[in-house]
Amino acid sequence: MSSGPADPPPEWSNAAIVELLTAERLRSYFAATNGEITEVMRLYEWNTDAAAAVISLISMTEVIVRNALDSALTNWSRRRHPSVSWLDAVPLDARGRADIAQARERATRRRPHGVHGKVIAELPFGFWRFLTASRYLTTLWIPALAAAFPHGHHDLGQRRKLVEQRMQRLSFVRNRAAHHEPSHQRDLARDVNDAATLMGWVSPDAAGWVRAHEHVTAIYLRKPQVRH
Repeated sequence: MSSGPADPPPEWSNAAIVELLTAERLRSYFAATNGEITEVMRLYEWNTDAAAAVISLISMTEVIVRNALDSALTNWSRRRHPSVSWLDAVPLDARGRADIAQARERATRRRPHGVHGKVIAELPFGFWRFLTASRYLTTLWIPALAAAFPHGHHDLGQRRKLVEQRMQRLSFVRNRAAHHEPSHQRDLARDVNDAATLMGWVSPDAAGWVRAHEHVTAIYLRKPQVRH
């Protein structure tokens, strides 16, 4: 009994793609496989899918985290400086002030006076991550930012430390994905857990939403076999 028509041959040469990607860039993929070009390309293509899923995961996480931090800082600013945006009142180091200045410049290119939400959206994930650093423990974290994670650790110092750890790891994996770096040796399940845990500290609903809609887990489960 016929099993049906055979799959058509690919319309490209894997060897040509390897040459275009360069052997140097694929070094870790050759090392992680048996070196056969088809297996190298399978792993590379998986990595591309994984990177896209990681970017999606971090995007969901980033928007909720920055909105929670923005809300906490807005409440803090209203109590102390009722007529001033927290963007102008927050005590930041030179790097933080430069990030805000750049975000405002980008947000006001088409809107002369800008909109608060536009500025917030222009601030990079690294800006929000650095807000959770220990240097801001007494000036920002305890009086303002800890409130962004009401379901976090009961001790505010520990809460800051745990939030910073998750944000550092998520920032790292997002940057690797954005620059097409290999993820085949990384425990992506931990990254999903980091994102969901961080979301849970903001809101249990956010954690449930992230877990229901992330694609990293499914892609991670179909990763080709690699050498360790």
